Amino acid sequence: MHAKDAIRQTLDLNERIVDKYVDDLDDADLLIRPVDGMNHIAWQLGHLISSERGMIEAIKPGSCPPLPEGFDENHSRKDTMSDDPSRFLTKAEYLDLMKAQRTATKAVLDSMTDEELDAPAPERLRARLPTVGAVLVLAGAHYLMHAGQFVGVRRIRNKPVAI
Repeated sequence: MHAKDAIRQTLDLNERIVDKYVDDLDDADLLIRPVDGMNHIAWQLGHLISSERGMIEAIKPGSCPPLPEGFDENHSRKDTMSDDPSRFLTKAEYLDLMKAQRTATKAVLDSMTDEELDAPAPERLRARLPTVGAVLVLAGAHYLMHAGQFVGVRRIRNKPVAI
């Protein structure tokens, strides 16, 4: 197995986990906060999309699809407490944006050589992620960092175990 194969498996596996966790949720479920102070799923999905786009654009500018106007602001770390449904998208819209971004991420991965994966990460990411390959691993692993938080909503809604 090569580095690109392992990175792609991380991207694919964590994408499938998020898809399974949100598959039977509806738009209203995405705005439930299972615990006071916890971000709802809508914010988290937007954060994942925005964060991945930022990482990939830092690696290869111009490689990602655009986001709707105001998207980054509505899903920023500065504004995690909003429950205003007008500031968030439908589940279908989030999933479409996630898939478009993930397609762009995989295209960037596929275009890279081993030497490019070993290159230093963009300066703003380098303190935590030393190489371009590490940035791409985080793009996949980041989904899993949030997906566990979706389970609280699933339990509140009496949904079956998804995985």
